[in-house]
Amino acid sequence: MRRALWLDDLDGRLRPCLPAGLAAHARLANIDRGRLVFIVDAPVWQAKLRLAIPELLDAARSIGLVADEVVIRTSPGTPADRRTVKAPRPMSPATQQALQAALASLRDVD
Repeated sequence: MRRALWLDDLDGRLRPCLPAGLAAHARLANIDRGRLVFIVDAPVWQAKLRLAIPELLDAARSIGLVADEVVIRTSPGTPADRRTVKAPRPMSPATQQALQAALASLRDVD
């Protein structure tokens, strides 16, 4: 539990160092043998985070971390990637009639 809280605190301290827009899509997941492990929610954010590695390492070192490398993983299951599914809109009467006419024409072919 302490480690999770510590990582969450570090994430909060490093996230402001990320470029605008990227912070909402990247999260510090772990620190392992001098490697900062970040999770992003799409490959496009992985590429953008890769460009910010030098600044990120400088920021990590400035708060006392021994960091030599950044590892970036993509996780499609992060909350930012979840899409809300909208309920289908009801069909207009004209659309309904056109669909019924198309179905009737298919039945006539048989």
